[in-house]
Amino acid sequence: MSESSVAGVRGMSVAAAFAGMRSVAPVVFRAGCPDCRGRFELAASALRLAIGASRRSTFYSFTCPDCGAAVRKPAGERIVELLTGGGVRTLRLHSTV
Repeated sequence: MSESSVAGVRGMSVAAAFAGMRSVAPVVFRAGCPDCRGRFELAASALRLAIGASRRSTFYSFTCPDCGAAVRKPAGERIVELLTGGGVRTLRLHSTV
């Protein structure tokens, strides 16, 4: 980085640096419960993603807000991408081999 670009950053105020930023709406995910058939939206904080060594051991889970059932669903590559990009907490499962 050149000295002139560093000097320009030093002279910038916090207000100027964040002037173009807008507030970001929280990410919500649509989900459904296989037990009660309820359909709802969940915040990223309501979901958990577990990434295993195979497709069969990679899943996401949540508690149904309608009936309270613990729900666990398989997560393919696209679902993993969407959930991690949306801020869902992730647990990586390791094999004991």
